[in-house]
Amino acid sequence: MQRATSSYSAASASVREDASRGAYGESLGEIFRIKQAPAFVNRDLKAGLLAVTEVRDEAPTLAMSNPLPIEDAYLATLHLSDIVDHVAWEAGRQYPVETLRRGEILIRDLKRDPSVLVDQPHHELHFYLPRGSLDAIADDCDARRIGDLHYAPGTPVADPVIAGLGLSMLHAFELPDQANTLFLDHLLQAVATHLAASFGGMQPGSRPRRGGLSPWQESRAKAIISANLGGELQIADLARECRISASHFQRAFRTSTGVAPHQWLLQRRVDEARTKLRDLRLSLADVALTCGFADQSHFTRVFARFEGLSPGRWRRAHELGPHDLSADLPGEEDGAHDA
Repeated sequence: MQRATSSYSAASASVREDASRGAYGESLGEIFRIKQAPAFVNRDLKAGLLAVTEVRDEAPTLAMSNPLPIEDAYLATLHLSDIVDHVAWEAGRQYPVETLRRGEILIRDLKRDPSVLVDQPHHELHFYLPRGSLDAIADDCDARRIGDLHYAPGTPVADPVIAGLGLSMLHAFELPDQANTLFLDHLLQAVATHLAASFGGMQPGSRPRRGGLSPWQESRAKAIISANLGGELQIADLARECRISASHFQRAFRTSTGVAPHQWLLQRRVDEARTKLRDLRLSLADVALTCGFADQSHFTRVFARFEGLSPGRWRRAHELGPHDLSADLPGEEDGAHDA
């Protein structure tokens, strides 16, 4: 079987790495005392890399693994064969002895000096996740950076997402010359993102946008605006609720939503007006006042700018259907014909 033995992408990946560069590729092969440990490496992240290494040994010598490099990184291991009564240690303490099943994963914290007894044939994919890369993924997801990955040392976890992503990579190890680098990069980032979310609690969108409102500030401001469509709102009031200055609030709100607070308010008034226009018991003047517009004329101008139709035409279109619009009288004005 052909194995990955050379670079598959000069820009983003390689399959032979110096041992000092982390627990992947040849460095990881030395840990398990095997000569070949092909790896695919994604170097697209601004703050680091991600790697996956295939480790396979059909006839291991009974021995402890060599020490792993102690670093701020994790190994997430997808087992592709069963290992009965797996014996391993972390931070000087022996794990509970477990049987590892094909498709299960184990997570190891490389800061905690993990080691294993290699006494059975084994086949696995090891995903290398350094701290800098986890931070870069959180930044890309607009999320707060995670702390540690939470796991029970030595306890396998059935994770069908990681199992599926890992199995999708096996063909690349069998035929590296046919490997699709963009696809592999995507899979590696998907694995890291899933692990950060499932075991690190990463929540996309939990970090304030650069220069924008934090999620709670944006949610609070929108709730206040929506609850006061017909009242008088001051920027200073919204800023005070968000605990920032008025000038900062205006800039941050536009950064977060793409529009100024006043424009967002007008859009919410129009949204509410569309709902009320379906109630034929309400006149256009009633809708205008209950949605916070100064008068019916103001309502007509704003509504037409957002919807492309005056309120009266919009109401008739949704009451009778678009084909009836041709029946409108030439020059008809909402203010003149709808009380």
